[in-house]
Amino acid sequence: MSEVFFYQLSLFPLEKALPQMLQKCLDRDWPVAIQFGSQERCEAIDAHLWTYSEEAFLPHGTRKDGFEEAQPIYLTTEDDNPNEAVVRFVVDRAPMPDPAHYKRVVYMFNGQDPAALQEARQLWLEVKKTDHELTYWAQTDRGGWERKA
Repeated sequence: MSEVFFYQLSLFPLEKALPQMLQKCLDRDWPVAIQFGSQERCEAIDAHLWTYSEEAFLPHGTRKDGFEEAQPIYLTTEDDNPNEAVVRFVVDRAPMPDPAHYKRVVYMFNGQDPAALQEARQLWLEVKKTDHELTYWAQTDRGGWERKA
């Protein structure tokens, strides 16, 4: 059984929320894969992760960087998992992988986008039919997360 977390982005964008969550995974020595809905978005977040903070560094790469199997954080638009990630982030309406292949799947969606919100609700209902542990998290005013379900 895997954990499937739904994170609704409503107050702060992915660019602000994602680096904090990735750092927590690295602190636990969990390899991560992030699946994006488009190549353009993957490239934008790739560039952002190099510059998001002067005090922090998130080691990451894509297929074009090479050495995919050695990347602590692997960015992709496909369902590949060359770094044997135990945590899979699914963002920008990318398709949900089979949660059984991961310790944790984190589905992050834009709560201000009606279509993304509807897709997340439908996906929630589908995952709820499985034996995976399912939780929903909402952003707090301080930029953290509060468990709702």
